[in-house]
This record gives sequence, C-alpha cells and structure tokens, in this order.
Amino acid sequence: MKSLLILGAGGFGRMIKETALALGYEEVLFLDDTAKDDDVIGRCCDYHLYHRDYSVAVAAFGNNKTRLFWTQKLLEEEYEVPAIVHPSAIVSPSVRLEPGCFIMQRAVVNMNTTIKMAALINSGAVVDHDSIVEEGAHVGLGSVVKAHCVIEPGRKVEAGEVIFSTRRTIEGADSRSLEDAIYAFGFGDCCSYVKPFGEGHINETYAVYLPDENGNDVPLFVLQRININVFKNPDQVMENIFGVTEYLRNIIRQDGGDLDRESLSYIKTKSGDTYFEDEKGQPWRCLHYVPNSVCYQQVERPEQFYQSALSFGHFLKQLGDYPADSLYETIPQFHDTAKRFRDFEDAQRKDVKNRARLCHPEIEFVLSRKADCNVLMEQLEKGVLPLRVTHNDTKLNNILFDKDTDQGLCIIDLDTIMPGLACNDFGDSIRFGASTAEEDEKDLDKVHFDINLYEIYVKGYLEMAKDVLTPAEIESLPWGARLMTLECGMRFLADFLQGDVYFKTSYPEHNLVRARTQFRLVKEMEEQFEKMHEILKKYC
Repeated sequence: MKSLLILGAGGFGRMIKETALALGYEEVLFLDDTAKDDDVIGRCCDYHLYHRDYSVAVAAFGNNKTRLFWTQKLLEEEYEVPAIVHPSAIVSPSVRLEPGCFIMQRAVVNMNTTIKMAALINSGAVVDHDSIVEEGAHVGLGSVVKAHCVIEPGRKVEAGEVIFSTRRTIEGADSRSLEDAIYAFGFGDCCSYVKPFGEGHINETYAVYLPDENGNDVPLFVLQRININVFKNPDQVMENIFGVTEYLRNIIRQDGGDLDRESLSYIKTKSGDTYFEDEKGQPWRCLHYVPNSVCYQQVERPEQFYQSALSFGHFLKQLGDYPADSLYETIPQFHDTAKRFRDFEDAQRKDVKNRARLCHPEIEFVLSRKADCNVLMEQLEKGVLPLRVTHNDTKLNNILFDKDTDQGLCIIDLDTIMPGLACNDFGDSIRFGASTAEEDEKDLDKVHFDINLYEIYVKGYLEMAKDVLTPAEIESLPWGARLMTLECGMRFLADFLQGDVYFKTSYPEHNLVRARTQFRLVKEMEEQFEKMHEILKKYC
C-alpha cells in the first residue's frame, strides 16, 4: 500500500492530503501537536517512532520556518521526503524540485527553475523561467515571480504580488543605462563583464564578455549607444542596417562565404526591436563580435591599403543591385559638399565661440575653394553620376581584417549606409589611407599625400568595382578624393568654430589640428591632380 505520513494537520496539511490522494497515495495519516481527528496518529515529535511503519513523509505547515524545520528533521531521520505536485499544476520537465517542496493547484513553474527544499508555490502562482525559490520560501496565491528572479530563503511573496528580475552586478557596467541595455538584449544573467571597445569618434561602444563552452570569458557581442546628436532618427539608421546586412548575408551565402565573418550580424532586443531605448531616451544596439579579427587605425603596410581597396570595392559590387532609393537618408545631404560649404560659412559668420581669430589662414583656404564644392553635386543633379548604396565613412579603420591572413574580412560601422556617390566612398578612403600621418598630427611636415598609396588603392578598388561603375563614375574618382578631403577639413573646422559639438575631442584645438592636416592633403592632391587621373586611366 502506498502510504504518506504528513506532519501538520491544519488547513494546509488537509490540502496536501487531498493532493496526495489525487496522486495515488492510498493511506494518508497525520502527526500534529493539537489536532485530535481519527487520522491523526500522534504528535510531531513522534516522527521517529513511526519511521518503521511509514517510509515516506512531508512537513505541511503554512509557516515557512516551521515547514523547513520539520522537513530537515524528516531528512535527518532518513525518511523519503517527496516533492508534492498537484495534478493540475504545470511544471516544466527541466524544473528541479527539492525534497519537501509543494506545487499547488493550477500553479505554473517554467523551465530551468529550481524550487528548493520545503518551498511552497501556492495555488495559481506563476514562477517564470530561470528563477530560484530558496529553502522554506512561500510564493503566495496568484502571485507572479518573473524570469531570472531569486526568492530568498524563508521569504513570503504575498498573494497577487509581482516580483521582478533580481539584478546582478555586472563588472564594467558603470551606468544604469548600460546595465539596462545589457539586460534588454538578454545578457544580464550570463554576462561576465563589459569594457570599452574600439576607437570611434561618434558612438559609445562596449565589448560584452560571456563564458564560452570551456568556461573562459570571451567577447561575444558588441554593444553601442547611438549618438542621437548625430543620428537623430535611430529607427531609420537601424532599418537601413538590418536591410543591408540581411541582403549581404544572402549574397555571401550564394557565394559560399562565411556568414559569421564576412558581414556584421545585428541582433534584436528580447522584445523584438532593432534597438533598445533607455530611460534617458538614448538608443542602444547590439551585434555579434567577429573573433580573430583586427582593426587598423592607420595604414602600416601598403598591402593593408590594397586589401581595404578590395574590401570597399567588393562592398560596392555586392550592393550593386540593392535599391538605393529604399534607404533612408539618415544624415540629410551628408556628402553634399556645396551644402557643407554653406554650413561652414554659417559657422564662420556666427563664430559662437570667438575662435575665428585663431584660424584665419584655414578659413581663407576653404573660402577660396567655393567653386570646387559644386563639381560633383552638379554632375549628380544632371544625372551624369548615379546614386548608389554607399558606406559614407570608408576609412581603413572601418574594415575588420583577419588576424591570421591580414586579408579584409568585412565592412563595419554602418551608421551612414545610405544613398550616395561611389566617388565619395572612394575619396574618403584616399583621404584617410593615402596620408603619411594620422589625421590629428600636429607636425604638418609629417603630413603628405602619398601618390604611391593612391595608386595601390586605385588598382585594388577597380579590380573589384570596375565592372559595376559607369565611365563617368570612374572619371569622378580623383575628384572624390580631393573633395572628400576638403569636405572633411571643412567639417573639422566648422566644428571647431561651433565649440566641438560633433566630433569627440581630447583638447581644445583638436578639431583645428585635424582641419589643418586635411588642408595639407588637399593642397598636395591639387598639385598632383593630373597624375591622379593618369594613374586612373592606367587601371581602366
């Protein structure tokens, strides 16, 4: 005969008797210190006397402390102390039930949850996945314990109460916004630590470290806060990015490439959104970390620049059939050099920080090149140059290279993906990569336009993109180099005049120093412009 001995013949004990009978126990008897019913055969302290007759027992007391105390006594006496689960309860097969716990009528306990010794999940309560209800705790009638919660030992969750996820401390998450973003993308309960990542000027970026299959902490994701001072419509930015990266994955799949390394892979929040907005209205997005990759801040060897040309040329070719007009213009007129000139004139006229007095030669340099700023825009307006899907920030440091082979892997920093001119992407690469110094080098004697690096880039770029580009686009490439460098210098100088509101700076004259390097490059490109065209013809 299947028998059960219950310590405690009060209301809760009687509920457990009904449940036990429903579970198939044929004989259910009680030990209780005050009750005198026919099925009460002794006092609680007699439990050791009845062990030879009854091998299975539970402690069914509503008081948490009492229930835990007597459950421990039964286990010490080596009783079999089962978990009692009402037939109407829904309990995931992955739930761990410890001795002497109770799951009552119509309660729900979801996957990967642990209900510890003598804990009580009362009627209609819900304990969501990956939670822990500690020893002797009581989750009350109709209450809800959300996912990833820990209910402390002996705690009572009142009837109808909702318990939200218990936040754990994440090393490196030094702000509530960053912590909220980590949880929004589902890493809060497994993230080991986060730390700043990359050297970008615009967005705030972190590497997210999680344990791998061997238990070692490795970077698996990259978390970024989008700068809404620059990208005022993050929803449009992210729609562009998801559209282009998903399209690229199909192209890479068709070509037999590596989907995890040849294109960035963005993920959505737990609620299915393309980005998370924190309590301050700041947007955060997340993407997979590309392992065994490296990003170079400056051209160290000519082969790197050649690889970057192959990468950006291939990027243009891959997106050759993507409908450019379906993309949002996330920064309106971003590479409209004529507009950039007007913006510069406005910043120079207002001179809100009284800085114009510090840069008269640089201001005159820009003003004397007003006519140049219209060259490409006039060709676009006349239909000579077509709009394409362009990256619009084609610096060497926006390419990931394979750490072992040093070949270009994939294009990164896709915030400025939008319709544009191929020559502008080409030109921005030349501006950055064909310089002999970094863009914030103070010693202008070190800053030169390297025509040999220009030739290396032309060769690689046209190897990939020549069949996609029209003759007019190819002819426009040297102008792209010259005008993108001038435009970038104008932007640095305008930002200096406005008080450094766009680019991150390390000292008060940082943007002015950057502007000076760009203008030195422009001057040398102008001096070698004919040769730049001759090199272009050589590879056409």
